[in-house]
Amino acid sequence: MKLRHTAAWVGFTAVTLLAASACGTEGARTAAKAVSNGDKIMAALARATDRTENLGSAEVKMSTDMGTGTGPVVMEGTFSWGDGFAFDVDMDTKHVQMQALTASPKVRVLLVDGAYYYDIDPQPSGPLKGKEWMKIDSSAVFGEKGAQAMAGNSGGGSPVASMKALKYANDVEDLGKQNVDGQSATHYRAVIKADQMGKLKDVYGDQDNLFDSVTGANGRMTMDIWVNGKDLPVRMKQVMGSLTVTTDFEKFDKTATVKAPPAAQTGDLTEAMKNAQKQQG
Repeated sequence: MKLRHTAAWVGFTAVTLLAASACGTEGARTAAKAVSNGDKIMAALARATDRTENLGSAEVKMSTDMGTGTGPVVMEGTFSWGDGFAFDVDMDTKHVQMQALTASPKVRVLLVDGAYYYDIDPQPSGPLKGKEWMKIDSSAVFGEKGAQAMAGNSGGGSPVASMKALKYANDVEDLGKQNVDGQSATHYRAVIKADQMGKLKDVYGDQDNLFDSVTGANGRMTMDIWVNGKDLPVRMKQVMGSLTVTTDFEKFDKTATVKAPPAAQTGDLTEAMKNAQKQQG
């Protein structure tokens, strides 16, 4: 099992949600121009962002397609952003290459306080001997600088962090009413350029030109969001180069609190993963 690859599948999804969140720092300089181009659009996006942020959590289905032809990785479960970004989701075991650690076709994955926890079968030996959970800190996936960039943004890479960028964008279109997941929703689209992506490059880093391979030659991200009559997002789609992340929202607010597993049941592989990376150069 390629441990870094396994952890990165979850991490890439969270990072994509972070991509535009730093645009809010440009809000004071761009908001006036944006509003003058379409008061109704900007007001609608602001209402949706504020309402979503206030509710604090939702049940979601998120699909991440790296454009490799292997199909998307799907996460289903609870996302919470009321007190830092956290989630509790199920993922396909084969897609995240964890067959060596669990016989279950689905693996439960938590994100709490910047660390990923994977529900595994107790192992016969090693640091995971007798443990029910494997822990990997985000710093082992993205480096210290990248982990700090994720933690330092409001919403910590949550869907709300991306929605905040829409509130300030000056290149937004209203594409009209559409039916999404059985709901009537208004479709909005925004294009965010690479120089507006703030700390995204810090998170991806320069190793193997990962940032460039994800964003593509155009160096931009297209964000689509469908908002229903209750001023809540029904779906959000983000495209950067070959990477596409689609998030469908359900049942806002009434979700269970996401908590880290008991320490006694957890094996921490963070340092082992960092050491393995150093040995690989």
